[in-house]
Amino acid sequence: MSESLSTTSQTPLRVERDARGVYTLTLNTPRSFNVLSEAMMAALQHALDTVAADAQARVVVLAAEGRAFCAGHDLKEMKAKPELAYYQTLFATCSKLMLAIRKLEVPVIARVHGLATAAGCQLVAQCDLAVAAQGATFGVNGIDVGLFCATPSVALSRNMGPKQAMEMLLTGDFISADEAQARGLLNRVVAPEALDAEVARLVGRIVAKPRLAVAMGKTLFYRQLETGMESAYQLAGQTMACNMAHAVAQEGVQAFIDKRPPNW
Repeated sequence: MSESLSTTSQTPLRVERDARGVYTLTLNTPRSFNVLSEAMMAALQHALDTVAADAQARVVVLAAEGRAFCAGHDLKEMKAKPELAYYQTLFATCSKLMLAIRKLEVPVIARVHGLATAAGCQLVAQCDLAVAAQGATFGVNGIDVGLFCATPSVALSRNMGPKQAMEMLLTGDFISADEAQARGLLNRVVAPEALDAEVARLVGRIVAKPRLAVAMGKTLFYRQLETGMESAYQLAGQTMACNMAHAVAQEGVQAFIDKRPPNW
């Protein structure tokens, strides 16, 4: 059973939490293709802060209403305030939001359909896992209006090869869901009618694992990516030692030895 944490249907973000601690954050401005307006980013940040404070949270699913996943920043809103200080604050806010996804202890899964462009593509790249419906398209096409997608390039270049990412950034060309999976942006591409079931399958696989091990693992995974190999092995060894010393791993190993399901 899911519990809605939103107050009205007009909110830019619909937030639901089920009894397992699975949060579904649904971008809810379909008429504007779920752009990352100031209001949307504020709502997302608040929701992620709520998840971070929930010791029973297990997974976040990031979804969207309407025909598109997310069309990036609100260009009309941006054009209305042509001031450097405003733009610096806006993109700092967006970067803080993206880093909040990374810093969460729980995995974040993007459930993608339709269009994901510019900061919307960045959202997909920033999530830990991503599942898309066939027919979804991905692009970082700010260059088409003279704006190189600099902040989206950070997440995009950490998902796919640099030349593949740079081609998208320089040309503004879109790629299909199948191509996005081939380049490393997506985990799965499924028929539209199978999208919810595939996301649910991934969620179920994750919540069946001990929360502590998942949290330790996610934190280590991204820390080691940003460091040299020797330091990465030191971090990984420390993490594995702490994980192994914890009761969840002790129980899991004993259950394996006993040939029984673990009692988590």
